[in-house]
Amino acid sequence: MRPTVLCVAGARPNFIKIKPVLDALERRGADARLVHTGQHYDESMNDVFFRDLGLRAPDHHLGAGSGSHAEQTARVMTAFEKLVDEVRPDAVVVVGDVNSTLACALVGAKAEAVVAHVEAGLRSRDWGMPEEVNRMVADRVSDLLFAPSPDAVENLRAEGYHEDQIVLAGNVMIDTLYANLDRALGSGMLHRHGLTPGGYGVVTLHRPSNVDDPAHLARLLDALGQVELPLIWPVHPRTAAKLESVGLPANLTAVAPAGYLDFVALQASARLVLTDSGGVQEETTALGVPCLTLRENTERPITVSEGTNLVIGTDPRRIVTAAGLVLADPPAKRTPVLWDGHAGARIADALMAHLGSEVRHRPTDLRPAVTPAS
Repeated sequence: MRPTVLCVAGARPNFIKIKPVLDALERRGADARLVHTGQHYDESMNDVFFRDLGLRAPDHHLGAGSGSHAEQTARVMTAFEKLVDEVRPDAVVVVGDVNSTLACALVGAKAEAVVAHVEAGLRSRDWGMPEEVNRMVADRVSDLLFAPSPDAVENLRAEGYHEDQIVLAGNVMIDTLYANLDRALGSGMLHRHGLTPGGYGVVTLHRPSNVDDPAHLARLLDALGQVELPLIWPVHPRTAAKLESVGLPANLTAVAPAGYLDFVALQASARLVLTDSGGVQEETTALGVPCLTLRENTERPITVSEGTNLVIGTDPRRIVTAAGLVLADPPAKRTPVLWDGHAGARIADALMAHLGSEVRHRPTDLRPAVTPAS
């Protein structure tokens, strides 16, 4: 009998991550159904990604919309619970660390479906980040934990998860990146904005800690203005309104949000990327493009230890200094293990094998956590 698997996506990065998993499950005969929670509902942040990725229309749309963290999570849970009661899935696959991830993992666990978390084990250890809470709880209630990198595996082991729950699968975002890179490079994005390969930098800023305080945002923009490179910034919708109260430096051009292919094209041909996005840290590592992360920490340390990323914080002087150093002496490209374009296949194989077995580990069955050596 074909297993029914609900594959959940709610926000822009989720669409990119779920595509290779959904495709691989369907190739293996599963009744894989795409569930769009509606956490992102603006056309520029949603429909364009379906078109770019060749992702079919969702089988189920929950229409959650925006709101506070509690409101949004509650709406997704309420709507998803009704769907789970109707479909009775064998498994629920959640990806990443957004509110939809947390909400659907909780509902799936309470319904006693097999819950699989793709991108498990990532830790920033910054409890001020809502994403850290989401990913920790999602891991806790999941049966299968698909880690993108060895450091994520070690985090899960230290927290007491069983070895047969943990799968080093690789990075599904890189599956999608490699599958679409040639199409992206032919998108015409650089031509439309008058850019030449290696002659510009890319900026992405969207985290509330960076953009909500006008004074802090103004300091960041002043630092970006001192980077000796033309910069292009596809502005997130929630950030666009913030720019009305602060001026942009002469070297920084703000543009409308880019589709997936256009944004990959921008990254791939950039000389430097400055970001506060986790996914951009990974994509630039795979592309071999220098990346400066404007945060105090990262849940993706492998992009630093084995990639092209530097976490430099938000002090303006550090930003200007780091940018100058990287432009003068860019890091060599290094690609982490299993970031090879086949993570989705490994995930589908492991999930299908698990659904064919009788082994289950619920959260109460965790081993005692390992205390790291001092």
